[in-house]
Amino acid sequence: MKYVVVLGDGMADEPLETLGGKTPLAFAKTPVMDLLAKNGEIGMARTVPEGMSPGSDTANLSIMGYDPQIYYSGRSPLEALNIGVSMEDGDVAIRANLVTLSEEEESYEERHLLDHSADEICTEDAASLLAAVKEELENTEFRFYTGTSYRHCLIWKEGKVVPLTPPHDIRGREIREYLPEEELLLAMQKESYKILVNHPINQKRREKGLNPANSLWFWGAGTKPSLSSFEGKFHKKGVMISAVDLLKGIAVGTGMKNIFVEGANGGLHTNYEGKAQAALDALLKDGYDFAYIHVEAPDEMGHQGSVEKKIQAIEYLDERVIKLVKEGLDQSGEDYRLLILPDHPTPISVKTHTANPVPYLLYDSRKREETGGFYNEEAGASLEPVKGHELLKILFEE
Repeated sequence: MKYVVVLGDGMADEPLETLGGKTPLAFAKTPVMDLLAKNGEIGMARTVPEGMSPGSDTANLSIMGYDPQIYYSGRSPLEALNIGVSMEDGDVAIRANLVTLSEEEESYEERHLLDHSADEICTEDAASLLAAVKEELENTEFRFYTGTSYRHCLIWKEGKVVPLTPPHDIRGREIREYLPEEELLLAMQKESYKILVNHPINQKRREKGLNPANSLWFWGAGTKPSLSSFEGKFHKKGVMISAVDLLKGIAVGTGMKNIFVEGANGGLHTNYEGKAQAALDALLKDGYDFAYIHVEAPDEMGHQGSVEKKIQAIEYLDERVIKLVKEGLDQSGEDYRLLILPDHPTPISVKTHTANPVPYLLYDSRKREETGGFYNEEAGASLEPVKGHELLKILFEE
């Protein structure tokens, strides 16, 4: 038996008038998911425990079988694991986004956060910008580490876990009331703007019509994580396929294998087919039991507030990932169980995450009875949600 999770990050949403009262998931053309739904099981899951922040960190930990109320120690420490940062017990890891702030205001506090990802800046450009910051700001107390695209890491030696605002929560707003209260962090954010605003890379980005990555933004502080072995917990040998440091960091912490897919970038135009093929190779050629395929694009399009692109991301997921995985496993003759779901909603209306339960679709290749129905939020709305960290137990049930 082979097991697969296909995770459409932020895929769930709310009904939109522009879509005739449908959600992007319900509106999108998803013939493969709907076919699976007719022969599968629809359910609801509460992936974010009551009282916890609705992030991809808590939600994906939950889906992977690790109750965030027990295992969660902050978002950035999980990303640090993948970057290869060796954290000591007193260290605090902090996510350092490269963001786009407005530039016409006189003071830093008056600026508005225009884009939490600086147009999904490529890692090569981001690394050069971060190098300029490191040269000016790094010292024995604060060390910067390059991640992927706009996502980077700051390690604060013997630091403090302080409340910090995720930048994707405040797109379009003045930043004054969301700045770090910790003076050291605030000073570094302000100084990063001075370093980056006129950097040659940002000048070239403006010429190309791209948003400049003109400031760091700190958030997601946490301490050294401690996760138990995935194989020891579930007796399954697993792989992670994701472009995002957070997911790859969870895999590192749980002893799963990370598979690099060339062209996988966490954006709308990622290498969908490459992810599907990597999962099939791991399951059918390399002897793995479980593959977790994470696709970031629906979440990014939700943060951008683009209905059209979010629908496109969902359709790409259906046509270019799920279809290929299903066909490959069907042709192999292997029995398999497939779980499809978002980690959390990222509604177009608010452009950030919410903690509402999400619909899941569970398909077993051995079961042929037709149950009818489609896969979307409405299909599971009347059902009692299961706890997110119990989903893999459901998937692994025979």
